[in-house]
Order: sequence, then structure tokens, then C-alpha cells
Amino acid sequence: MRNSITIVLVAATLLLLIGCSKVNQENYHKLKVGMKYAEVVALLGKADNCNEALGSKSCIWGDENKNITVNFIGDTCIIFSNTGLQ
Repeated sequence: MRNSITIVLVAATLLLLIGCSKVNQENYHKLKVGMKYAEVVALLGKADNCNEALGSKSCIWGDENKNITVNFIGDTCIIFSNTGLQ
């Protein structure tokens, strides 16, 4: 019985963590042009994908259905957008 309760508690905790995505409208509205890369990472966590070329970087947090994209020149945010946030 004790093992069953432990398994249920662990499963519930994992579901709560999965549901606590930082890719949401509230965090999107906290983004500002001029933020440093480290500030964006502190807000959204580690990016799911980044591409770099010629001193610019484009990073995506989330997946194809719900994401935040932030573009940087050097270490500074120049533009950001989202898909699927409500």
C-alpha cells in the first residue's frame, strides 16, 4: 500500500511539472527588446533549439504548436514572436 501511495505522489508531481511550462503568455509579455541572452534564459529556461549565423542567433522555446522565438544580434534581443499562446 505504501508503494502505491508513493507512485501516485511521484506521478502527480511529474504531471504538475510538465504543466508548468515557461512558454506562456505571461512570460512572453515580460520579454523586452534589448534583453541579454542570459536574461531571456533566466525567464524561459534553456532554449529547445538555437541556430547561429554571422553574429546573429535565433532561439525557439517550445514546439511547433506553441512556442516563443527570440532573435539576437550578438547577445542582445532585437525581436521576438510567438505561436499558439493564448
